[in-house]
Amino acid sequence: MSARAVQHAVRLHYARLAQQSTAGCGCGCAPRPASENSGVVPLSLGCGSPVAHADLAPGEVVVDLGSGAGLDVLRAAQAVAPHGQAVGVDMTEEMVALARRNAAALGAANAHFVVGELESLPLPEGFADVVLSNCVVNLVPDKAQAFREAHRVLRPGGRLVISDVVADRPLPPQLREDPQAWSACVAGAVSLREYFRLLEEAGFHAAEVLEESRADCGDRWSVSLRSVTLRARKPLG
Repeated sequence: MSARAVQHAVRLHYARLAQQSTAGCGCGCAPRPASENSGVVPLSLGCGSPVAHADLAPGEVVVDLGSGAGLDVLRAAQAVAPHGQAVGVDMTEEMVALARRNAAALGAANAHFVVGELESLPLPEGFADVVLSNCVVNLVPDKAQAFREAHRVLRPGGRLVISDVVADRPLPPQLREDPQAWSACVAGAVSLREYFRLLEEAGFHAAEVLEESRADCGDRWSVSLRSVTLRARKPLG
């Protein structure tokens, strides 16, 4: 599949989820517990908890790549309040609209959401102290460019914390041509070694795995996948 065909399939899939408020990414990612606030739609599509590993501090600026319904952004906004801010970027307009409704329901004035692609973030250079992402980079055809963009928007010394699905073994070539497998967080998975290589080439250093577990995303396609949470840094100099 071409990059544009992948983006179209993924955008359509997640637009439907946003409209239906359906929890789970369709690949076995465990939904988070529902919010206790009845005004928030608890649509969770992640495979980990990058916010829990980000060591967020009041006053910091956080960017979430592929923010979906905004739950990680809302958690981050609370952690960096009152003077910090959290910004979610998502290419699906329906998800951004849902995230804005969730932020309004919580009165989270320091949570913001914008429409944009990870390969071309609508944010200035050196904007963020922290960049997060939760089970989204696997959906991006050009991961190298997505990591370069994450590096660009981080301030020197900033940190990147990502939860994502990685492949234990090379995936069958035909899987890369299956739009359902792409949308289900399977076809775009790369090995952990490839992940680290892409991060290093984008300019990150000190990459490390913080948490990992088996992911059942690949059971339908008989492939072995893991959910990992990792951290890397942008050098000071």
